[in-house]
Amino acid sequence: MLEGWLRLKVLLIIGDGMADRPLKELGWKTPLEAARKPSMNHMASVGICGIMDPIAPGIPPGSDTATLALLGYDAFEVYSGRGAFEALGSGIAVMEGDVCFRCNFASVDENHVILDRRAGRIADSDASKLAESLKKVKLSDSSVKFLFANTVQHRAVLVLRGSKLSRAVSDSDPGITGEKVLEVKPLEDNSEARHTAKILNELMEKFHKVLKEHPINKERVARGLPPANAILVRGAGILPKIRPLSEIYSVEAVCVAATSLIRGVCKAAGMQLLTIKSATGTPQTDYIAKAKAAVQALKENDLVLLHVKAPDVASHDGNVRQKVEVIEKIDRMLSYILNKVDLGETYVALTADHTTSCVTGNHEGDPVPVAITGPYVRSDDVEEFGERACAKGGLGRLRGKDLMPILMNFIGKVKKFGA
Repeated sequence: MLEGWLRLKVLLIIGDGMADRPLKELGWKTPLEAARKPSMNHMASVGICGIMDPIAPGIPPGSDTATLALLGYDAFEVYSGRGAFEALGSGIAVMEGDVCFRCNFASVDENHVILDRRAGRIADSDASKLAESLKKVKLSDSSVKFLFANTVQHRAVLVLRGSKLSRAVSDSDPGITGEKVLEVKPLEDNSEARHTAKILNELMEKFHKVLKEHPINKERVARGLPPANAILVRGAGILPKIRPLSEIYSVEAVCVAATSLIRGVCKAAGMQLLTIKSATGTPQTDYIAKAKAAVQALKENDLVLLHVKAPDVASHDGNVRQKVEVIEKIDRMLSYILNKVDLGETYVALTADHTTSCVTGNHEGDPVPVAITGPYVRSDDVEEFGERACAKGGLGRLRGKDLMPILMNFIGKVKKFGA
């Protein structure tokens, strides 16, 4: 086998939400098509390309299920809810029986109508001070404890710990502004689900009372900023049961990512997590620092996943120009990588985890482009990295969960099926 004389490696680069739909502002090009991206185009021209449905055609994926798929898992089989991945990625030791939630700091009016689901993308420093005050809240049921921690900007994690809890509860986040915060309801007719919903509604009310009187929020209002005076919860999840990549493919794997969700998925898959202080999970992240960390990690590992959140942030904000700009920054990051790694023994794959539309501000079920370059790939005739160009490539149209076996096959880590 190849690895007997050469240790082949894989770097998988994921631009979160990087794919999009054609936009009028860009002359009916997508942001990827409009961006100046010589390194991405070079990858496409020397590699093999395709178009990929992260979950299935027409199914809008979450970043959690999409990342699971790109790591080779069947998300329909292993997905146990978003919350636990968020908690794992934030550094919380999730225990059996814990029920975890992704949370947002949000702005609401006196009638609990949501004015901003992200509280103006509140700064980490403000969110940290607010989170500290929420940790002091007391529940009426002393048998249940909770952990609350902010992660990046408006994002936070809530963990409920105790007996008779269930993840079968609804979200309080309606997903859009102009709607009232939803009451959490049980999704199953049992005492555990009803108990969990009751606890969450109590917590949300107590959190609101603390936040609306907090000096940080009064200061924000005085500065003309939206107050972070409510917590929205969604994505109830429990500890996932996933077979680690090291067992499936006999690889040493590392994740370079800033957002808790992606770090949590990778941790559940048994990957080592690297932390880069200047990587923020925002469009202002340190792209080159992440590139340097990935290049260094490749020296001692078989698989490195490098994730960049910035395109998705711009998409959700409907900021077309910013999305083009961050794609160009990712291209410069890619240039650094291609100049630093040994392409004679490294396969580099570039893709997005899903399409995020700058028009709708949502994840969509449209396929995403993928390009793979490295030794022995059967290069095709594609010359540009983009949604429409890559659709003409040699990989054809594939599912997200097919990508990892393809990459592992390149480095000789997939066992033969049959005699």
